Amino acid sequence: MSAVTHTTTSAGAGSAPSLTAVFVRLKLALLRNGLRQSGGRTTAYIASAVFGAFFAAVMVLAFVLLRGSADADTVAILLTGALALSWTVMPLFIPSGDETLDPSRLVMLPLRPQPLVRALLVASLVGIGPFLTLLLTFGAALSVAHGAAATVVAVLAVPLVTVTCVALSRAVAAANIRLLTSRKGRDLALLSGLVIAVGIQFVNFGVQRLNQAGSLSSLEPAATVVGWLPPAAGIGAVDAASKGDHLVAAVRLLLTAATLAALVYWWRRSLVRLMVEPDGSTIGAAPDSGREKAAGSGLLGRLLPEGRTGAVMERSLRYIWRDPKTKAAWVTSLAIGLIVPLFNAFQGSGSIYFACFASGMLGIQMYNQFGQDTSAFWMVAQTISTSADAYAELRARALALLTITLPFTTLVTAVTAGVLGQWSQFPEALGLAFALLGAMLASGAVASASLPYSIPQDSGYKNVVPGQGGLAWMSILGGMVAATVLCAPLIAATIYLHVSDQGSLLWLVLPVGALYGALLAWAGLKAAAPRTARRLPEILAAVSKG
Repeated sequence: MSAVTHTTTSAGAGSAPSLTAVFVRLKLALLRNGLRQSGGRTTAYIASAVFGAFFAAVMVLAFVLLRGSADADTVAILLTGALALSWTVMPLFIPSGDETLDPSRLVMLPLRPQPLVRALLVASLVGIGPFLTLLLTFGAALSVAHGAAATVVAVLAVPLVTVTCVALSRAVAAANIRLLTSRKGRDLALLSGLVIAVGIQFVNFGVQRLNQAGSLSSLEPAATVVGWLPPAAGIGAVDAASKGDHLVAAVRLLLTAATLAALVYWWRRSLVRLMVEPDGSTIGAAPDSGREKAAGSGLLGRLLPEGRTGAVMERSLRYIWRDPKTKAAWVTSLAIGLIVPLFNAFQGSGSIYFACFASGMLGIQMYNQFGQDTSAFWMVAQTISTSADAYAELRARALALLTITLPFTTLVTAVTAGVLGQWSQFPEALGLAFALLGAMLASGAVASASLPYSIPQDSGYKNVVPGQGGLAWMSILGGMVAATVLCAPLIAATIYLHVSDQGSLLWLVLPVGALYGALLAWAGLKAAAPRTARRLPEILAAVSKG
C-alpha cells in the first residue's frame, strides 16, 4: 500500500498521479510479488492461465459454430447468466483468492469513496478472470449478432456485461467482507467444495434430462426469464436487435447499465460503512453475567447421559458444529450420502441398496478420531491410563456419531424406497445399511488406534500433513476393505434368500443387520481400546505434527 500512501501524501503538490493508475500498478505489483513467493505458485498461475485461455478459445469456437442455430440465443443467454452467477458466489467461497478483494485494508487511508470505487473497479479488470469473461461474453454476443444494429448493440453490450460481472463480485465482497474474514466466513469457504460437488450433480442431472428430451427447446422459458436479468440482459439485447426488436434491445441494454450503476452505488455505500462503522473487534466485551449464562449447561448437555460418556459425546458434537474442517467433512458426507442414492433414483437407474452409500460416507467419520483433535489430544490423553478408559472414550465418540448417522441412514433409505416405490425392500436395505455402519465403526476405531495421522490447521484445503499421506490412505482404504469383508456374511445371506425364493424371510435382514452391526461395533471398540492405551505416546506424537 506504499504506492497509495505516496499518492495521498503528495496530492497537495499538484503532481500526484491518478489514483486509478496507482491501483492498477498496485494490482500488478501484488500479482508479480505473489508469483515470486514460490515456484509452485508461479506454475499453478501459468497452468491456470493456459487452461483458462484454452477453455475460452474452445467456448468461442463453439459459439461460432452455434451461430445461426435456432438454439443459439438460449445457450448464449443461459451461459451468460451462469457466468454472472459464478462471479456472484466466487467471493463468498474464495475470499482469499485476491488480496485486493478486502477493502478493509484501505480504511486508514485518506481516500474518498467515489475515486476509490472507480480505482478499485478498473484494477479489478486486471486479471485472468475478467479477461476470460470478456472472451466468453464476446463469443456469446457473436453467436446471436446478425445485422448492423445487433453489431452496434454487441459492441456496447460485451464490455458492459464484463464490467457488470466484476462490479457484482466486488459489491458482494464489500457487503460481506466482515463475514468473509470471520470464522463463519472461513467455514463458508471450506464448504465451497461441497457446493461445487452438488452443483455438478445438478448439472449432470440437467444434461441427462436434456439428452432424453433431444433438444434445447425445454430451456427456452428459462432463457426468456434470464434474458431480462442483468447482466445476461446485455446478451438478450443483442439477440433482440438481431430479431428487429430494437425497443426491447434498448430496454435490456439500459437495464444492464442501470444495474451497473446500482451495483457501483451499493459498493460505494459498503465502503463508506466499512470506513466509519466499528466491527465486532472494537465492541466491548459482554458482561460477566452473559458469559456465565453462555458457559452454563445447555439443552444438549441435559439430553446426554451423565459422566464421561456424556462429556465426550458433547465435546464430539460441538467439534462437528464449531470446528471448520470437522464441519466441512460432516456436511460433505451428509450431502453426498443423500445425493448419490436420490439422484440415481430420480434418473430411474437407481437401487434402494444405494442407500448404503449414506452409511459408508458417515462411517468414514469414525476414522482418525484422535487426529481430529490435533494437538489438543494431549488433554484427552491425560484421562486415559487403562484399557477401560480408552474403551469409554471410543465408545462415547461412537455414540456421538450414531446420534446423527442412525436417523440419517433411516431417512435416506426411506426416501430412496419412496422415490423408487420399493417399500418391500426397505427392511433388508436398512438392515444392510445398519450392518455396514457397525462395520465402519469397528474398523474406524481400530484404524484410529493403529494408523493415526495429523490434520493441519493452517490450511483450509489440506487434510493430511506432509509425510503422513500414506498413513491416511492405509487407514481409510484398509478400513473400508475390512468393513466390506465384515459385512460379507450378511450380504451373502441376503443374496441367498433372494435366489432361493424365500422372499418372505427378507424382513429378518433388518433386525439381524442391526444386531450384527451392533456386535461388530462392540467388538471393534473392544479390540481398539487396549491398543489405544498401549500406543498412547505414539498416537499423541502422530496427531501433534500439524
